[in-house]
Amino acid sequence: MSARQVGRSVVLQSLYEWDFYGRESDLMVLIERDLKEFAPDLDEADFVRRLAGGIVKHVTEIDEIIRRAAPEWPLEQVSIIDRNILRVGLYELLFADREEVPPRVAINEAIELAKAYGGTNSGRFVNGVLGTVYREIGEPDKGDITKKELKKQEEEENPEGTSAETSEEQ
Repeated sequence: MSARQVGRSVVLQSLYEWDFYGRESDLMVLIERDLKEFAPDLDEADFVRRLAGGIVKHVTEIDEIIRRAAPEWPLEQVSIIDRNILRVGLYELLFADREEVPPRVAINEAIELAKAYGGTNSGRFVNGVLGTVYREIGEPDKGDITKKELKKQEEEENPEGTSAETSEEQ
């Protein structure tokens, strides 16, 4: 599991407790405690703090987006784990630095959290809500080519293994 995946799991644990107790606790205190307990040597602790802080800052907005994207599911009836996975995913999708976390990565990471921690249908539910929001914002990275796709494309164009730049110089 990558450091950021571990970090998202820590944020999810802290959000779960924060939400379960009616948001009475200071989420950042829970984050620090959970980082010490579950990920003491995590290289991405600042990422965890930024993610949790951003979610708290935008939670009202995020919750409204969930209500609009899943109108048949009142937010209070969505399981605590799914609700908080959606908060993580929507924060990363809508408010985080897209250079740091591209939109499709935000969606995929939220789906992975749902598969790992949610119920049987959590992955589909999270995918549906985040997919709806992704389409509503215009699929911002749909045309982006991945490094893997770029490498494959270069190999097809230059089967001898030379880059286009090297070929042109010769």
